[in-house]
Amino acid sequence: MDGYDMSGYGRTIGPLTWEFEEANLTAQMGDAMMGYLPNKAAMTPGTLNGVFDNTASSGLHVIGSSIQVERCIMVPIGSRAAPAAGDPAYCSQNVQLGYYAEEDGGAVTATIPFGAWDGTQQFQYQKPWGHLLHANSAVTAANTSGTGVDQIGSSSSNGGYMNYQIFAGEGGDGTATITVEHSVDEDNGNYGTLSGCTTGELDMSANPAGGIVETTTTTTGVKRYLRWQISLNGATSVTFALAFVRGQ
Repeated sequence: MDGYDMSGYGRTIGPLTWEFEEANLTAQMGDAMMGYLPNKAAMTPGTLNGVFDNTASSGLHVIGSSIQVERCIMVPIGSRAAPAAGDPAYCSQNVQLGYYAEEDGGAVTATIPFGAWDGTQQFQYQKPWGHLLHANSAVTAANTSGTGVDQIGSSSSNGGYMNYQIFAGEGGDGTATITVEHSVDEDNGNYGTLSGCTTGELDMSANPAGGIVETTTTTTGVKRYLRWQISLNGATSVTFALAFVRGQ
């Protein structure tokens, strides 16, 4: 959340909602049956329940006790292990509605409810589920591996968006740029930048930070294989997570 790793505090989060309202398009004067079409999607991670911690600059209380603020959220889900590249990730940008601390069986817990997707962003996509391209870990050089994440069997034509969480950066006043690359196969030389999917130059001294970057919904040729990429400009090490959601 906003470049903070909450897994050390989190107990539960959910229900990771993705559902469409029903728009009733029945013409009662002539239709023999009622019919519905999907309206706008509701996308919210729901509620985060965690262990109360008031450690300065890093505790859950310090990070999450502000309300009515926009949060950039990524929930990667590992398969009987810590999340890794290729695992599903729920990505959203929501307003934090509240913050509640209470005693629970001798432990002090905190509850953080989130609202629907932040409407001020005029977000183009109605899909929160994607795949993790880079799990939370430090990177000190560009990605030259030919191994990418095979999301689907072929390219897609409806754009998508990236969700990045930068936890820490080293290198004084250095900057770094994180991008999504795509390819028709897993040959390192065939990977190229996916248009629009870049953080731009970010000051590593300003972290933690999180954000969502969209392509247009008409971006065609989003190729089958995706991978993370980084350009270091003065920064020597960047600890981050990156996910991508294909449009549909």
